[in-house]
Amino acid sequence: MNAMKYKGYYAKVEFVSEDRIFVGHIIGIKDIVGFHGESVSELEQSFHEAVDNYLSACASIGQQPDRPYSGRLTLRLSPEVHAAVVAAAETTNTSVNKWVVDTLKNATHA
Repeated sequence: MNAMKYKGYYAKVEFVSEDRIFVGHIIGIKDIVGFHGESVSELEQSFHEAVDNYLSACASIGQQPDRPYSGRLTLRLSPEVHAAVVAAAETTNTSVNKWVVDTLKNATHA
């Protein structure tokens, strides 16, 4: 996965070619928190500052910062895919949950 991560927060980044600048925002939270940089190192520093500022702002107003991900994921699958997942888990002697977690870790390199 090509994503920036800092203190458990992830960022989505785009390159704006006409301005020759990277623009990003923190994903997975309700608030809109953006940042930018002209180089990768500047972008990374700006992302870290954005997360730190977001956490500081939440603390200063007594608001709990959004945690981007709870650790729960709900999926809707076709019956065929559901059956295939159960079969794959059973053939490896693992629970469906563990099989899905392991498969997603491998796919995302997390």
